Amino acid sequence: MNSITLLQPAKVIFGVNSIHNIPDDELIVDSESILVLIAAPLINLLNDLVEQLKIKGKNLLLVPYNFPGEPSFKQFDQLLQISEDFNPDCVIGIGGGSVLDSAKLLAAFTGNIQNYSDVIGVNLLRKRMKKLICVPTTSGTGSEVSPIAILLNETIDSKSGIVSPALLADVAYIDPMLTVGLPPKITAETGMDALCHCIEAYTNKFSHPVVDIYALKGIELISKNLLRAFENGNDLEARSAMALGSMYGGLVLGPVNTHAVHCLSYGLGGKFHISHGLSNAVLLPAVLRYNLEILPEKHAEIAIAMGIEAKTTVIETALAGIEFIENLSRKCHIPSRLTELGISGNDLPELAQIAMNTTRLLKNCPRQLSKENAIAIYKTLM
Repeated sequence: MNSITLLQPAKVIFGVNSIHNIPDDELIVDSESILVLIAAPLINLLNDLVEQLKIKGKNLLLVPYNFPGEPSFKQFDQLLQISEDFNPDCVIGIGGGSVLDSAKLLAAFTGNIQNYSDVIGVNLLRKRMKKLICVPTTSGTGSEVSPIAILLNETIDSKSGIVSPALLADVAYIDPMLTVGLPPKITAETGMDALCHCIEAYTNKFSHPVVDIYALKGIELISKNLLRAFENGNDLEARSAMALGSMYGGLVLGPVNTHAVHCLSYGLGGKFHISHGLSNAVLLPAVLRYNLEILPEKHAEIAIAMGIEAKTTVIETALAGIEFIENLSRKCHIPSRLTELGISGNDLPELAQIAMNTTRLLKNCPRQLSKENAIAIYKTLM
């Protein structure tokens, strides 16, 4: 059994209305100045939290996050300058994955002699400078419990990841109530992203029994509740299950991470600005079919975790699981073809090359993924 290092925040608070406990958190009590980076559409929904922080005499700066998707280097520079000028003791991120990633990076690089562009990669960031609280409002990236932050690198039309224990939040507050107002489209796309995290960790070249437990439970929760949350956003039981499944998906990212689905999606997001969850959702069934011959038993176990009854052979069971995912995507109105996203055959070589440059994830693929293999996978989705 390979060795493994588990990374997660020192404290995770999960529960409906748990966000109301933030003003009394010891990190807040010990902070004088607090920067709150918040998804712009949510500002009016969090008036009570802001008022409570003000009542406690905190010097508060509310910064709305208005960028679509991951921030580019240039956009993050704008946020970092605001944070440098304010110089908070603590950063709170409230929003989806891009908001949380940005908050993590603000807490790390405000007042830091290291520059974020110099620490792209794994374990190059030495320390975080500010206290950090992460509050997710989607059930997708699991960023609130992961040591990873993603930026859009405009120079290479792809995404750049910073991976470091220093990016782990001090505290994560996971309140399913904050996801109740999430639109169906975002519910579906972020939910499929979380499902990809769990499946890619479970089928990873470096998978581990400790992480497999999280991955399988995440697969079960998400596959059984995503459609419910999509069809009825007020279904708090389904929202809570999705929030927990997403958290499990975040917990597997530090010790194991993702592989081919995310590799192949980076160009779709970086070059064509297709949302991360949508890119992954379209690619997932094709990647599962590509890897099936290498890990038939694990693919069958994924299907069983989704509630599929075992078939005569493991291959049949695994294929039933892939069909379940395709049907789930269809019911959630997720496209099944790259052509529906505006991708043409002429784009495939460049997309494949971007995938080949994502070496941080490429090494995790259970089956070798060459540029030719990548193009072949894309072609199955045209």
